[in-house]
Amino acid sequence: MEQPGLPTLRAEGGVATIRLNRPAVHNRIEPADLAELMALFGRVAADPDIRVLVISAGGRSFSSGFHIGELSPGAAQDENSFGRMADALEALSVPTICAMQGGVYGGSTDMALACDFRIGVTGMAMFMPAARLGLHYYPSGMGRYVTRLGLDTAKRLFLTAERLEAEEMLRIGFLTELVAPDALEARVAALATTLAGNAPLAVQGMKTALNAIARGNPDLSLIAAGARRAKDSADLVEGRAAWLEKRAPRFRGL
Repeated sequence: MEQPGLPTLRAEGGVATIRLNRPAVHNRIEPADLAELMALFGRVAADPDIRVLVISAGGRSFSSGFHIGELSPGAAQDENSFGRMADALEALSVPTICAMQGGVYGGSTDMALACDFRIGVTGMAMFMPAARLGLHYYPSGMGRYVTRLGLDTAKRLFLTAERLEAEEMLRIGFLTELVAPDALEARVAALATTLAGNAPLAVQGMKTALNAIARGNPDLSLIAAGARRAKDSADLVEGRAAWLEKRAPRFRGL
């Protein structure tokens, strides 16, 4: 049974959607939410019928990040629990879309960066307040900022805690696309349909390889193995046939 406030998962037509469910508090992430998100990511990873994952929310903000009230100076805490959640999201083999209907702040900016595509709306904003809080951010999150946005931009956002508006978020590459609020749902659905329609072995293998290359630690033997798997797949046969017959391919991930 779903508990009030916890993230929820639904899947339809190869597209899974995880929704944050605390709009009254700007979808802040509670410790219980971290555990639930990890469990939901596990369900997505274990379901071969899921081809795309969308992270969404409702209310005025996409997410205000981890609940600041849970941070207690000097207390024994797992300071990397949020980072492990974002790492698990990034590590999912299926392509991921972060659909942001409002502002994104704190740790949830890293959650967004862990996704492959980030679609936001005009009028939204972001900021990373770690320096204002006296908080030293966790390593994997800083790494994602650097690999996604570049070192200079990462320093600007972490060290100044500057607030950025939607157009600047698009310019620096935090957003993949910027749309009007009433166009968000349709654009996310269109992108998810495109991703779900491509060959999953090739898409998932290339996603994993590209992320490893961006981090500077690619395992070339694993990348080559993924390429061979795609080359020997029934999906490649189907893709070639569909190309020659000028029809849409019907990929099965085999």
